[in-house]
Amino acid sequence: MRSLLTAAIIFLSVLASEAAAEQREAIGTGRLFTNDYFGDQRDRWRTGSYVLSHLRSPAPYDGQPRPFGDIIEYRFRGEIIAPQTGGNNEGMRPYVGALSLGAHTHFGFGGSLASLGADVTAIGPQTGLDRFQETFHEAFSLPLPSRRNQLDDEVFISGTAALSHLILLGDDVTLRPFAEAQVGVEDIVRVGGDVIIGAVGQEDLMLRDVVTGQLYRGTTSAGFGPSIMVGADIAAVGDSAYLPADSGYVASETRTRARAGVHYQVSEDISFFYGMTYLSEEFEGQPEGQVLGSLKLNFNF
Repeated sequence: MRSLLTAAIIFLSVLASEAAAEQREAIGTGRLFTNDYFGDQRDRWRTGSYVLSHLRSPAPYDGQPRPFGDIIEYRFRGEIIAPQTGGNNEGMRPYVGALSLGAHTHFGFGGSLASLGADVTAIGPQTGLDRFQETFHEAFSLPLPSRRNQLDDEVFISGTAALSHLILLGDDVTLRPFAEAQVGVEDIVRVGGDVIIGAVGQEDLMLRDVVTGQLYRGTTSAGFGPSIMVGADIAAVGDSAYLPADSGYVASETRTRARAGVHYQVSEDISFFYGMTYLSEEFEGQPEGQVLGSLKLNFNF
């Protein structure tokens, strides 16, 4: 673990120094808001998250793979994981508020697309997400979340590597099989794939949401109208800081996800995305999976 932390710190330092040494410009910003209110509306488990990705490069993005370190994505994430309120399994998953900040590079690798990066993740009351959720629920007269088994303050460094390949199946139809590994706040190895049907997203740098696996646009290229995306994956899970074994929590050995969504480019300045994702059980005692909804609205005026 110590070698991983050292490597992640070195990696972040190298990316930061390269970015500072070379003049870069913004080539895109991606974001995605996910909440079970847009899904099964049960307000539990992987209940809500938000990701903001800002991409910079020495030259505008043209849809072609770049060398290692050329494109840098600065990623900010916030997530709330909550136990189910009431019922026999209320204490089987702890409350987690997590904030993370990281840097990732996207590059070509032997005819495929690769990414490599590191994130620093803080969890616990120090994030303030528990108070934020409580205030939000009080304002809208919603049931208050259970925080009595919230995890304590900790900070983790994670490394993530991913590899995907684009297979053209027809006009504006692309298959994207992928493999991904993460070590740190959660140790996960995942394989799966997605299909994009439509012009929107074919020439963009697509980024993968950590919770749902939904692909969101990091850059915006030409193309209007709708694109449909469907995908699924399966993961082998090792340790999880969100379900610490030394506190008696038992993480499921495997996880599966199935998702579908629609990107729609209405005009040059207006676009939106909506998608739904099924997440399988993540811990022992979880009676069923859950459905999350993801949303992005983009207005550039």
